[in-house]
Amino acid sequence: MSTLVVLGIQWGDEGKGKLVDFLTKKADTVVRFQGGNNAGHTIVIEGEKYVLHIIPSGILHKGKRCIIGNGVVIDPAVLISEMDNLRKKGFEINDNIFISKAAHLIMPYHIAIEKEFEKGKKIGTTGRGIGPAYTDKIARQGVRFIDLFYPEALMGKIKANLSTINFLLENLYKAQPLKAEEIYTQYLGYGEKLSRYAADTDIIINKDIEGGKNVLFEGAQGTLLDIDHGTYPFVTSSNTIAGGVCTGAGVSPIRINKILGVMKAYTTRVGEGPFPSEIKDALGECLRQRGGEYGATTGRPRRCGWLDMVALKYAVRLNGLTGLAITKLDILDGIDSIKICTGYKYNGIIYEEFPKEIEILQNCEPIYEELEGWKEKTSGIRAFDNLPKNAQIYIQKIERILKTEVQMISVGQGREDTILLKELFK
Repeated sequence: MSTLVVLGIQWGDEGKGKLVDFLTKKADTVVRFQGGNNAGHTIVIEGEKYVLHIIPSGILHKGKRCIIGNGVVIDPAVLISEMDNLRKKGFEINDNIFISKAAHLIMPYHIAIEKEFEKGKKIGTTGRGIGPAYTDKIARQGVRFIDLFYPEALMGKIKANLSTINFLLENLYKAQPLKAEEIYTQYLGYGEKLSRYAADTDIIINKDIEGGKNVLFEGAQGTLLDIDHGTYPFVTSSNTIAGGVCTGAGVSPIRINKILGVMKAYTTRVGEGPFPSEIKDALGECLRQRGGEYGATTGRPRRCGWLDMVALKYAVRLNGLTGLAITKLDILDGIDSIKICTGYKYNGIIYEEFPKEIEILQNCEPIYEELEGWKEKTSGIRAFDNLPKNAQIYIQKIERILKTEVQMISVGQGREDTILLKELFK
């Protein structure tokens, strides 16, 4: 058997969806283990763009088992819409999708309360109700997928939660309260449409592993957005690092063989929060336009910057990476000089390890090393040795600093625009 985790090691948006789609060719099962529809994985097949928010990216291949694990929070309306859109485009959505009975649901009151909260305290959330859904999960008052099939329990939870939420909406935010009966009826309807997909997914995943199948675990967001290890409070609400696979899918750490960290050839961040290597001049805007750096979920423009090796070393260590994948190398084509951040300077102190203090990250001065760029195009190239010499030097520099092998390189949006340096599945 072979198990592979694919996750982002920056602030998300690293191009994981494309690589998961590429690697799914040799996978039997693809598992999403955390996050919600605040993530958007963009995949281009024969020139057509597909954006997935909840369903694993493996759905675009025939005959693959796609699993939504217990660590995911699900908006049923979004999931049903995503399924319908895929069906319209000719993709099979039948017995190939399994949803964990233990996955928590995003409720209308989660979305309502998050939008009101975000008005006063800018964290940069997507307003999809992700954070409040995870809050209810930790507070042991969440609604789980299995609750859709037990009407009495469902109504009890909705009423109990609305007693608090409506009080806040009316008295603190001066907003309209929500009606329990309307939510109850709506979610029972979702249950009828989704009941066939309910499963004990942890059993399925472990049986697949024991049966020698190739299992691919797909992460959402990125390491620096991890609720525990990211740039708190400017983070997401789940564990995005490799350890999140164990809790979010129900597998033991000893069953994980390989962990592939996905990074852009530069760095982006969407929303609020510190970004030491951000480029704030015309070059930053140039990278945004060339790279199409706008959120797949919200359309928000992404901030762009140079590669940050301090943050990447931290991500490599946290995840225990066995390999690296570099995306969007082609976006750097034609840039005369390319910088990489190798340290931070703050109050006269040089930091070579990623600090926990937001104060330092927000106000530090990046220390750069400069490399010569390349004039030739990397798009269309299918072998490492055919890349421009300076592009090869850039990649080798990344490997030396991070002490991790580069195993995949993406030089375009399409499936075919991928250089595979090492087979990751048996």
